[in-house]
Amino acid sequence: MKQFEFVSGSPDTTMDFSKRLAERLMPGDVLTLEGDLGAGKTTFTKGLAQGLGIQRNVSSPTFTIIKEYMGRMPLYHMDVYRVEDSFEDLGFDEYFEGKGVTVVEWAHLIEDQLPEERLQIDIRHGEAGSRMLILKPYGVRYEELCKEILG
Repeated sequence: MKQFEFVSGSPDTTMDFSKRLAERLMPGDVLTLEGDLGAGKTTFTKGLAQGLGIQRNVSSPTFTIIKEYMGRMPLYHMDVYRVEDSFEDLGFDEYFEGKGVTVVEWAHLIEDQLPEERLQIDIRHGEAGSRMLILKPYGVRYEELCKEILG
């Protein structure tokens, strides 16, 4: 599988990157985010929300599992860290096939429920406070999206 990399030197750069990505997203797109606590998953999602024209403050849905935000299209922000059984039917597929963009933090915990086509983004701590964003496209649409955003 082809993968793409982007180095961000600051939270603002991460947010600018995700805003640019948001401009190219379409209803039904699914992004999965992986990374240690404090790596920048929520910062990434905040930029995505801004790029979708969402005015509300975005925060991690750690205790609610799913938060919905309205912009030019809905943003479904999921944090599945506390899901105890990956086979539990929480209606994820309704979101994945919905009219908005779905972002799933800690997605590996529900791997069996994820759509085959999606964009996986691993955010890792780098040197001097930087972050490495590793984009792994699953499907032609997401590969083309990565090429567009990263030139």
